[in-house]
Parts: sequence; C-alpha cells; structure tokens
Amino acid sequence: MAAQSGDNVKIHYTGTLDDGSVFDSSEGREPLGFTLGAGQVIQGFDDAVTGMEVGESKTVRIPANEAYGETRDDLILEMPRDQVPPDVEIELGMQLSVQQQNGQAVPVTVVEITDETVKLDANHALAGKALTFALELVSVG
Repeated sequence: MAAQSGDNVKIHYTGTLDDGSVFDSSEGREPLGFTLGAGQVIQGFDDAVTGMEVGESKTVRIPANEAYGETRDDLILEMPRDQVPPDVEIELGMQLSVQQQNGQAVPVTVVEITDETVKLDANHALAGKALTFALELVSVG
C-alpha cells in the first residue's frame, strides 16, 4: 500500500547538506510520525514520502525553495550594540531570542559584532540550503 495524502506515516530519515554533514537524523530514536499532506513537514519531504511503500528506501535532494526557502536579506537585522542588555555576553554564532512588537519571540543568530552594532539573522538555520534525505518508510496507518 503506497502512502497517500491524509495517511499517518512513520519514517526513518537522515538529513545531510551538500557538504555531506548530517543536520538531523532519526537514527537511534523512534521514527518520525506525521500526517502526509497536512503541512507538518517541509513540502519537499511530504512530496518525497507520498507514493512510497512500507519498507521502501530512497534518497531525495530537496532544493532550498522546497525546504526552508531562500535566505532573505530582510530577515537580517542590525541593532545598536547598546540595546543588548549589559549582562548578556554576545558571541558570533550565538543563538538569541528577540521579542517582536506583537510579543512573539523569534530565534536569531549573531552573525556580526562591531563596537557600535550587532547584526542578527532571523532566517531559519537551513534557509538557502538544499537538503538531502535518506528515507525509509516504516509504516502507513
């Protein structure tokens, strides 16, 4: 029975970047369970699993625009360094949370620090990257 939209599926996966580094894997954990076509995973992942048979394995490369999107320049924010609370020791690559005007917290990464400013990137960590997944369909229910 092939997995179709609306099916609850369980899948083992390993996700790698083009340089071969692993960014996520279900190895050593329970398989990932989700409903096909419900928007619970990125579109390219959903599309790749649709039509697979239980026990089938395949590898698929998902371009950035079907994964977490392209990197957006409008999500790179520059703020005066004196707006960073003095008790926060900032470092390049550090993950912070910035509160929007509506109160929602947004994860950001520190990408540049000068004496006057701090540059923060609110893009998803995998934005602008193609993702390759080794997939194995465990169950369809």
